[in-house]
Amino acid sequence: MTIGSRICFCLAAVSIGLSSPATAEPVNVVFILADDLGWAEVGCYGQTKIPTPHIDRIAAQGMRFTQHYSGAPVCAPARCTLMTGLHLGNSQIRGNLQARVHFPDFTEGQHPLAAETLTIAKVFREAGYVTGAMGKWGLGPVGSTGDPNQQGFDYYFGYNCQAVAHSFYPRYLWRNRQQILVNEKPIPGHAKQPQGEVRMEDWIGQTHASSLIIAEAERFISDHAGQPFFLYLPFTEPHVAIHPPRASVEKFPEDWDAQPYRGANGYLPHPRPRAGYAAMISDLDSYVGRVLDALDREELTDRTLVIFTSDNGATHEGRQDPGFHIGGADPPFFNSTADLRGYKGSVYEGGIRVPMVARLPGVIPPGAVNDAPSYFPDWFPTLCAATGLNPPENLDGDSLWPLMQGAQADLPGRKPLVWVFPEYGGQVAVRLANFKLVRQGLKRPQPGDWEVYDLRQDRAETTDLADQHPGLIQRTIELLQEHTAENPVFPLIIPGVNDQSQSD
Repeated sequence: MTIGSRICFCLAAVSIGLSSPATAEPVNVVFILADDLGWAEVGCYGQTKIPTPHIDRIAAQGMRFTQHYSGAPVCAPARCTLMTGLHLGNSQIRGNLQARVHFPDFTEGQHPLAAETLTIAKVFREAGYVTGAMGKWGLGPVGSTGDPNQQGFDYYFGYNCQAVAHSFYPRYLWRNRQQILVNEKPIPGHAKQPQGEVRMEDWIGQTHASSLIIAEAERFISDHAGQPFFLYLPFTEPHVAIHPPRASVEKFPEDWDAQPYRGANGYLPHPRPRAGYAAMISDLDSYVGRVLDALDREELTDRTLVIFTSDNGATHEGRQDPGFHIGGADPPFFNSTADLRGYKGSVYEGGIRVPMVARLPGVIPPGAVNDAPSYFPDWFPTLCAATGLNPPENLDGDSLWPLMQGAQADLPGRKPLVWVFPEYGGQVAVRLANFKLVRQGLKRPQPGDWEVYDLRQDRAETTDLADQHPGLIQRTIELLQEHTAENPVFPLIIPGVNDQSQSD
């Protein structure tokens, strides 16, 4: 099986419709995506230091999923699985590869989606929805085949390139294919200050990018209140650099921070890194509140499906300064992953299990909790079901719509959850019912062994049961043989799956 055989869907095969089975009027969709937000960094998942009342309100008025996963442990491939409904074993984009590696004419942006890719945005646009995206893209430069305007979005505003998004005070943002100057004196996203006083004002520019992005989102809702819309909001917070406005930082206790962060683990120095990190999550929550308020103003709340989740887990450890994670973040202080193992970049639970709450009044029961395993490839069929569209064939996910309506607690016979991740040493993971199988270090001279965890009893992945389940390992290898397509741009050799040993 080749990757090309999985992406060349035909839009003519998509059955068009505009109404949810549960409502007489068209259902709008607002999909809010946080960036590097840990599983336990919001209140409804146990966070105690950072208030997130608006995200918590979605959970109270809708459903909270306890075992929802990103499609990948880093930014670009997670977004690819979300947009295409294909897991990492079949995904075009499986890592954070810069476009210039294979397309040297581009100076920014990540490896682009192919022109023929069928995205959920294309399906919505073909069905008569207005489609908008504001935030961080990461799936192809402006002018490439992965340009958001080429991938189904009528309107785009924000960062095209993930690397540019390391600064919250960039020189420009993109409005469709036009660069919009936002800071004549931009602030870089990376710097070190080994000595001297670290001052917040040295790293604050004129215009904070997120303030423009949320304003565009509010305007989109207002402008298109009279027609069905799909609004994708991949906000940048709380991805480092720690770069929030001073007023946001000052909401949090000064005694949290005994020492400044000087940039040793990358990104920018900050005098109050814990308060700064909390401020970014608090700001993110305020954007969610502004979106909900905009829907209320336009009387769209009762027919708009709102989803909030994150693209991967909390920021991982640093190497140069052991007192901080990358960019000065301190997930242990905030208990960012609760008891889950690992962080961003890892296929252990802490790297891929993410918060997810959803609300559609009158359809999704309020205050509900669902424990069924689910992940990003499920969103393509789910959003089609929620809006009365028939999804294309050959998607890797299952529709969560029966769960979200409270019609059933789980998905009998659901497809396996698959992660084939060539970065951070090369990793693979498969979830089968309550069992999760992991293999690490696949790009090292001596790859790691298969690990098996029973997440029903051990969600922290502390006890490897591989010796007790050789049959489960063999079944996983066979599943990966069936569910992993070749991808020469993001190659990964999995012993027994796509190397010579599979024929032994």
